[in-house]
Amino acid sequence: MDKSKNLNIFSIPRNIIELEPYKPGRTIEEIKREYGLNKVIKLASNENPLGVSPLAIQAMFASINQINRYPDITSSLLCAKLSEVFNISIDNIITAHGSEAIIQVIMRTFLLETDEVITASGTFVGFYVIAQARGVRMKLVPLKDYRFDLNAIANAITEKTKLIYLVNPNSPTGNYFTKTEFGEFLKLVPENVLIILDEAYFEFVKERDDFPDSLNYSHNNIITLRTFSKAYGLAGMRIGYGFANPEFIKLMMKVKLPFEPGIPQQAAGVAALSDKQFLDYYLEMNRTGREYFYDCYNKLGIEYIKSDTNFVMSIFDSEDRVINITEKLLRKGIIVRPLKAFRLPHCIRVTVGLPEENEIYCKALQNVL
Repeated sequence: MDKSKNLNIFSIPRNIIELEPYKPGRTIEEIKREYGLNKVIKLASNENPLGVSPLAIQAMFASINQINRYPDITSSLLCAKLSEVFNISIDNIITAHGSEAIIQVIMRTFLLETDEVITASGTFVGFYVIAQARGVRMKLVPLKDYRFDLNAIANAITEKTKLIYLVNPNSPTGNYFTKTEFGEFLKLVPENVLIILDEAYFEFVKERDDFPDSLNYSHNNIITLRTFSKAYGLAGMRIGYGFANPEFIKLMMKVKLPFEPGIPQQAAGVAALSDKQFLDYYLEMNRTGREYFYDCYNKLGIEYIKSDTNFVMSIFDSEDRVINITEKLLRKGIIVRPLKAFRLPHCIRVTVGLPEENEIYCKALQNVL
């Protein structure tokens, strides 16, 4: 049965017809099939190459016999653990299938079709997709020296602006704006404009003295997003969380899907937050890997941005150069992330892998160049 005919009778919204869907990094199995390879290294999606905390794995297995039941709608055990770790009330916490799911909830809860959102041209591509799918007007402010230009974003605010989306540290550039910069920015933002602070890479940067941890700000219009996908290695489980004032949380809970995250996800999150040894080991390995990349790029004469995340972005002279490099690396079994979808077509983002993966990548890159 052909179900593809006469779709025009349904009056599908123009923003959905024109929407470019989110395209993730290519999978290991896909590249193996396409290029006839036995071994492929994936350094494209900012995943934790160590895997998952043993405590989280044990917790997930222990929860399996409960999956015939619907999960706790309030994620009470996970929220209690987050409350303990971050010294914040349970009433300020929301959980979902990844931080992207919370972005969707925020847009459905607070935005009208006549509202406007502002973010940077050169940040997390998932936000672009979600905003266009919602049908709101999106204003993109160029990066300045590959950093969020907070002053320009503040100057772009109009009476229609309802929400500003900031990623700190930013993906795909890997750098962050400082306490001083953010403090000056807050003075320029009206109280009725929401600020989403996406801190997906918080664990990698929290020790920096000048990093503006969003929890240290009492402004009611700030909503924090964080995730278990990066430092904690739970990308495949899809679990994220957010912090906001209690009245916002109540409104968002009316809108979000009722039974997310699932039982194994909630159990994994609680256990992952308890495994400081795993987290510390990975963060140290990641720091060493970033320095290895810097040394590699310095020797090869490649421009790059110093990072406070688990990836490093390199800069080339053209999109054609990026396409050529990424294609040749694919043929050698190495997946990296070209950044055209992030509006940085002349750049490549590479995730810090295991030490042996980093070495293979740098040797292959030297051969390609």
